[in-house]
Amino acid sequence: MTPNLVTIHAGLLFDPHSKSFRKNLSIRVDTETGAVADVFERDGSADRPIMSSDIDLRAKVVMPGFVDAHTHIFLHSYEERPAQEQMRDESIVERTVRATNHVRLALLSGYTTYRDLGSEGMGSFDANLRDTINRGLIPGPRLFVATHALTSTGSYEMRTENAANGVAGPTISDSCDGPTGVRRAVRRRVADGADVIKFYADYRRKIMRFPPLQTHPYIGGMRFPPKAANPQVVMFTQEEMDCIVDEARLAGLPVACHAGTARGAIMAAKAGVTSIEHGSEGGDELLRELRRHDTILVPTLAATEAIRKDQVEAAQQLAKRAFDMGVRLAAGGDTGTFNHGQGVREMELLIDAGIPVEDVLEACMLGGWEACGGDACGFRFGWLAKGTRADVIALDTDPREDKQALRKVSFVMKDGKVWQHAGVPVGVIESMTQEPEQDDPTWQLI
Repeated sequence: MTPNLVTIHAGLLFDPHSKSFRKNLSIRVDTETGAVADVFERDGSADRPIMSSDIDLRAKVVMPGFVDAHTHIFLHSYEERPAQEQMRDESIVERTVRATNHVRLALLSGYTTYRDLGSEGMGSFDANLRDTINRGLIPGPRLFVATHALTSTGSYEMRTENAANGVAGPTISDSCDGPTGVRRAVRRRVADGADVIKFYADYRRKIMRFPPLQTHPYIGGMRFPPKAANPQVVMFTQEEMDCIVDEARLAGLPVACHAGTARGAIMAAKAGVTSIEHGSEGGDELLRELRRHDTILVPTLAATEAIRKDQVEAAQQLAKRAFDMGVRLAAGGDTGTFNHGQGVREMELLIDAGIPVEDVLEACMLGGWEACGGDACGFRFGWLAKGTRADVIALDTDPREDKQALRKVSFVMKDGKVWQHAGVPVGVIESMTQEPEQDDPTWQLI
């Protein structure tokens, strides 16, 4: 065997293209290129000896690495601290250290790719963190980042009733208006290193009419509010949305659109966005438009559970209805509103909604790759075949039989490098080369 080739022997191997679990397959990985060299059938004898350099996962359920299509690496659970306080009060250093922990936890839980949709007050530092992972300085998923999300003036901003006294928080979005203005904003995101363009189709931009005590999770601040104190309101015109998508296409980037209202989501779908995030107020009219325009829906059920438990059942019903109507799904939890490392909660909720396990896994893997731009993103991942990235994970149990199986990840390989084996992290702390005349070895946390 060539030194840079390693063979992984799977018990069951999930193939997202056929949505099937296949027996007696092995994966040959080129660790130098980080790609799959071959996937082949082997003798099915369980006691057949294998080479000492091979990785024996014949007692495991092997599959491509998970893809989370909607994350925020600089946010942590809102149960620990509301989002506005995180963005306003936590230092750049603290948020960066937290993000470093978040991406490590994500990788060890089986997520080899993250689509990070907004730095939430951290400018383009998400692109910088992506680069540290790509340079091998810290472990983490393959990141596709948006830097700032695009919003219209006076919408997704940190607003306060004390603004007249000069109180202001960090910039949390790239405000832009008009066809020319939104094109300039897309170009700013491209210049800052964005892999994906994100914009808000709607938001609670009239929030200062009835200011709440807290935005996420929402806590009202008035004794006698109207029925809809802070509704989501469309913030861009159709022409502006069209220009955002057109400009992103010039740069070869996918477009993710936050949309709560049916109106905003339909406008965005007509503009040609890659994905709709949330779509929580939609119905059959919206779902028909998404199907018509081949728009991916990312339901973010786990975030709904974390922030608005009373709306989870309705959100699950919408996701199941979308699946039944043939709408393309991707699995993204809006991870960061709840703890990183718990991203599989999104898939669990999709399965609980009545979507078959195989379809949920396919949505996570292939749907996630498509949400990142497909071939345009520069990589092939989400399935295992010659030439794809060697992102391989293993579960201890079969997810068709065990509802907790997706949490039992005991092996993680990303780009041909093993990060977890037999449930133990590998290479997360590595020794540095000892320099001459140095008495003690130095340890470097990567």
